Amino acid sequence: MDRYQRVARVIFAIGLIGMGVLGLAFGDFAMQWQPVPAGLPWRADLAYFCAALELLTGLALLVPRLASIASRVGVVYAALWWVLLKIPVVVAAPLTEVSWLGLGEIAVILAGAWTLYLSYGRAEPSAKGLRQPAILFGLALIPIGLSHIFYTTATASLVPAWLPFHRGLAYCTGAAQVAAGLGVLFSVVPALAATLEATALSIFTIAVWLPGVFGAHAGRLPWTALTMSSMITAGAWVVAASVASRHRAQHLEAAP
Repeated sequence: MDRYQRVARVIFAIGLIGMGVLGLAFGDFAMQWQPVPAGLPWRADLAYFCAALELLTGLALLVPRLASIASRVGVVYAALWWVLLKIPVVVAAPLTEVSWLGLGEIAVILAGAWTLYLSYGRAEPSAKGLRQPAILFGLALIPIGLSHIFYTTATASLVPAWLPFHRGLAYCTGAAQVAAGLGVLFSVVPALAATLEATALSIFTIAVWLPGVFGAHAGRLPWTALTMSSMITAGAWVVAASVASRHRAQHLEAAP
């Protein structure tokens, strides 16, 4: 694991820690990002358990001796989150783009967790193995990008007021995310595509969601949105680091 990948791992760990702290603070799940039914038995207890698991997993990822175990816990947790909470939403409303948006957002987190799991395996992960979470990442970016186009007004409303051409930026960022997803999927400058996407998500998190937590009426939603956006961004950086590392290795092997 090179320096770029280690930094990405730390970002992912911090994201998990933030999710855990948020869950413990509010005693609940992450709102629409974790749509656990209100009538579920022992829901509050489960929320605290999941928050504690997120916090401990994130902390363990920062400890070299525990990182391998933590990566396994993280990928199982993210996979259950995706399968149990997001896939049913798409099955219930397959023609509603926002359903696919939610699926795509958590898929980015799952792709990051999956990449970490493979990176901490006993054997050196194969290029084919690391390619699988990258494919999931590429597929996930397409509905995320399309949401900017389907819901242009809502997306434009999130653009900071000091920037011009809000609707134009909504269209452009959506198209760029779709292009990044296709670039990763079809290996067209995949390292650049993944890195630019992770950079764009970082800018979005800082420019859109961070100011909200300092507002006069900041409450649970701004903090949850900031935390979830940070976690999605962290997943993107983990995959981007892996794609870039694999791309460099392939170039070195091909060099005379």
